[in-house]
Order: sequence, then C-alpha cells, then structure tokens
Amino acid sequence: MSNTNNEVLFGLYNDEVELMSAVKEAKDQHLDIMDVYTPFPVHGLDPILGLSESRLHIAGFIYGMIGTTIAFGFMTWVFTRDWPIIFGGKPYFSVPSFIPITFELTVLFACIGMVVTFYTICGMGPGVNNEVLDERITDDKFCIAFATDGMGDDEIEKLKGFFQSTGADEVNSKSLN
Repeated sequence: MSNTNNEVLFGLYNDEVELMSAVKEAKDQHLDIMDVYTPFPVHGLDPILGLSESRLHIAGFIYGMIGTTIAFGFMTWVFTRDWPIIFGGKPYFSVPSFIPITFELTVLFACIGMVVTFYTICGMGPGVNNEVLDERITDDKFCIAFATDGMGDDEIEKLKGFFQSTGADEVNSKSLN
C-alpha cells in the first residue's frame, strides 16, 4: 500500500466576516475550496459554499419512531399477553400509563441513533486519528483550505495571492497523511 501525502495550503482569518467575504471571493474566482474550518457555526456560510441541508433530522425521526414502536409494543405485549395483572384497578391495556416510558425510549433511540449516524458519516469515533491543520482553528481562528496536490508553483502562488488580497492573517502549508 502506498503512502501518499496530501498537500494543503490554508489561510487563517481572525474574524468570521473576513472569512465570509473570502469564501465569496473564492467562489467568484471559481477556486476549488477543499474545506472551511471554524471554531463555531457561522450562519450563512453553508449557502455560500453550496452545501445542502443535513438530512440527519430525518434519521432522528426514524430512530424515534423505532423507539416508540419498540416501547409501546413491548409494554403492550407484557401487560396483555405475558404478565397480565390488574393493579390499582387499571385494565390490562392502560395506554396513559405507557406514555412516559414510550416518550423516554423515543428520545433515547433518537439520540443514540443520531450520534452513531453522525459519527459514522463524519468518519469519527474511537481509535480514529484525524489530523488538525492548526490547533488555533478549534479556538479562535477561521480557516479556508485548498488541496494543492499536483498544482504547479504558479497556481500555488495564485492561491497565496488570494489569501493576501482577502486579508488572511497567516498562510501555511501542511502535508496530511
């Protein structure tokens, strides 16, 4: 198996407003942005990058419905077929008493399912080592990254000029494995 290095050129910005205008400028110049990293969600960035809305909420609804079905079905089976006991004067099939547990299992299944789905889609999880371009990206810096594999020196200089013209605080290069 070959070990290929992915060269990345990235610029660091101090402000999300500078980042937004730089992303707009990159789109206007038809530059191929590899990724944009921010320490917190920047509202309005997704449409500029052309990203579609996440479908994670649909998966959450499906997981919740599975939890509802399992909880309600299991309690119905237990209290009407497996262990029918009349307690407190309630009938065997007492729907109002099923609601709290059904609600809790709905929330539990939706939460766990969405977390597992998110981690799977993003390639995260136990034992996964994702490289970070710069430690300050998770704290107070904003970053636009371009993949520079196979680019000539003139194209890389054009990207560096782009970063200078858009007000990048720093321009760095890193090799990712």
